[in-house]
Amino acid sequence: MNKEAIDALIEKNPKLAPHRAKLDTMVPGNYCLHHSWGFGKIVDYNAADDRLIIDFEDGKDGHAMAPAFCVDKLNILKPSDILVRSRTELEVIEEMVKKKPADLICEIIAASDDQAMMASEIERLLARVIGPIKYKKWWTATKKLLVKDPRIGVPIKKTDPYIYRDEPVKPEQEILEQFHATKNSKQKIELGEKLYSLSENISIIREEMPAILEELTEAIAHAKSLSQADRLHGVWVRNNLARDLHEDVESLEPSSASILDATNDYSQLAADLPAQYFKRYLDLISRTYPEKWHSMVEDLLRNSSGKFTSECINFMLEQEMEDRISYCLDRWLNEQTIKGPLLFWVVKNRASKKFSSIIDPLVTPRLLAAMFYAIDYEALQNASTRRIPLADLLSDDTTLIPDLLAASNVETANDLAQTLLLNQGFEDLTKKSLLARFIKQFPSVQGLLAGQVDENKEEEALIVSKESFNKAKAEYEELISVKIPENKVAIQVARDHGDLKENSEYKMARQDQDILLSRKNELEVDLSRARVTDFTDSTAENVSIGSVVVLKEGTTSKKQRYSILGAWDSDPKNDVLSYKTPLAQALLGKEPGATVTTKIGDSEEQWTVLSIDRWVDVK
Repeated sequence: MNKEAIDALIEKNPKLAPHRAKLDTMVPGNYCLHHSWGFGKIVDYNAADDRLIIDFEDGKDGHAMAPAFCVDKLNILKPSDILVRSRTELEVIEEMVKKKPADLICEIIAASDDQAMMASEIERLLARVIGPIKYKKWWTATKKLLVKDPRIGVPIKKTDPYIYRDEPVKPEQEILEQFHATKNSKQKIELGEKLYSLSENISIIREEMPAILEELTEAIAHAKSLSQADRLHGVWVRNNLARDLHEDVESLEPSSASILDATNDYSQLAADLPAQYFKRYLDLISRTYPEKWHSMVEDLLRNSSGKFTSECINFMLEQEMEDRISYCLDRWLNEQTIKGPLLFWVVKNRASKKFSSIIDPLVTPRLLAAMFYAIDYEALQNASTRRIPLADLLSDDTTLIPDLLAASNVETANDLAQTLLLNQGFEDLTKKSLLARFIKQFPSVQGLLAGQVDENKEEEALIVSKESFNKAKAEYEELISVKIPENKVAIQVARDHGDLKENSEYKMARQDQDILLSRKNELEVDLSRARVTDFTDSTAENVSIGSVVVLKEGTTSKKQRYSILGAWDSDPKNDVLSYKTPLAQALLGKEPGATVTTKIGDSEEQWTVLSIDRWVDVK
């Protein structure tokens, strides 16, 4: 737009006068950002229609927008904006992404209005510059660099912004200032850990060490907000620092042993600890309880998950407890008390030479039965829609079921297949895929499956046209590959905005997730039941699926022509009925001259079949 166009616009709509400066920027060649349509470029102004013409990158080229509307909905970007530069200086930005990630973040934050940005704001920009998936790994690595960059003030809390500094501050000085300033005991412990990583070669930290130790001890001993895991973590951080002053850490209170003695749930304590302290925790237990640590570690293994499972196994092996590991795993399998995370470790490591003597004897049908039980149990206990790792592993590892069935007989295979059919932790399509692996090894399982299908054939089978089947399949594939992944990104973005209780974007994204997953499950069931037909099997002798019938309505004697097609082909406007509708159900099998009655609520209607044709002949 030029000056004359803006003058005319304001004269027509005086409320736009305060926005003149923004209107001045709405000229062809400038880039913009719309909250719904994303990043775009103004390519023209149509004076006759008073419309800006904008090419949006998210698939909406040549979009016309009124300038008055754009004032509130469109953000005009400066040439220095990172989004603009990612198009106008593509090679420069790509080079920074690859080789100078900290410099890129510095430029992004420095270009903001107050040289401060929340992590969520940075991430939204990075998603557009680098890509919605690729940026996550890049940002995780870059954040570690920013901690050591004197140009950037890294937030202690998620609610604080990243700050670009005009005057660089050394990382150790910044951390030290944050340590003394924070009132949050957990943050003080985390900052103390950062100071320890720097303390060996940084004189200023060594000079401050007595004050640091005093503050840490006070936080550990008296902060009511700390969990037992936080306290233990804090003790270990304090002890690490104290050793630099040649302190006798065993004499310092609270001690790691005293915190352990005050613990009621050792498994929960382990689960709450940072992963780098897992081995230290096991070592602490062995030193604190020399008479009973063996049984304690066994119990920890039984209730472990993730990295802690591996740490327990490795610790026990270091203590020459291999036979005991084998005994425990075998016993828990027989008792069906072995839990999903431990089963996950067994399956993931079944090809490992290091653990072969422990795992090989367990690779039997009994292990598969235990997996089915654990998956079913978790599904029944899990009220959310989150995935079950053990179920995903069983589905993804195509050699697992054949390996576990290698020593099985027909009876056991049939029992396990039946267990799978009744399992709550798998979707119907996944069950079919897994059963195919059974059938390949034990063809008789097909009879079990066929028997189930025949038994429920009439109520389960859905006769559908090829066109409607392909449409439903395309919808399902779009859900899996596009809509559900996009929703996951939306949930994560909304989650990063802060307090979930007051976060309407997060609530809406979760509502969308419920709808999408519900539709996904519905389609999975329907597609598994579908039987595709071309309607060539229909006859003109009686009404069937694929018939075109002419009916006489009893109350009015009016003639009506209906096509009776597949379950998903209903089109009332064009007089196409699904065979599942009440009228179609009443007509199926009837010959010309027959009369049927339908009842909807309190209303009854009689229909007489006048003629029957095949749909394939008259379509």
